[in-house]
Amino acid sequence: MNGGKGEGGPPPFRFHPAAEADFERLLDLSIRVLRADLERVGRWDPERRRARMRESFDPAATRLVVAPDGALLGCVTCRHHADHTEISNLYLEPACQGRGLGRAVMAALLAERPGLPVRLEVLKQSRAVGFYRRLGFAQLREQAFDRAMELPPRQ
Repeated sequence: MNGGKGEGGPPPFRFHPAAEADFERLLDLSIRVLRADLERVGRWDPERRRARMRESFDPAATRLVVAPDGALLGCVTCRHHADHTEISNLYLEPACQGRGLGRAVMAALLAERPGLPVRLEVLKQSRAVGFYRRLGFAQLREQAFDRAMELPPRQ
């Protein structure tokens, strides 16, 4: 799958399947993306981050977001359930953030099953909350540190 427009738009990308061998570099990416937000809410702990990433890392459901030259731009986990799609672990290289890549990645994922809702959880005080709201996600419930959000089915 390709996305992005190149010059003036988000970086072009392709999805590649993840493998167990990708765990360490995706853990490193998740730390670079999440650390400031986790520190802000008093939840930064490198061992906890490793354990949480290990618990949620599923190579069969994880996709690498890769530039045409093979550079890793990010990753995302997408699980297809009978009644909804679940998205988690959307981490983009900090240098790629704010350039439309996240929107392009989400558009590609949302196009796969437009008749079903999409659910995710996001750290409450993360800038990502605003990103998901701009995409049309609404909050379902608030938890201690996260917001559960859902995007209704699209046609």
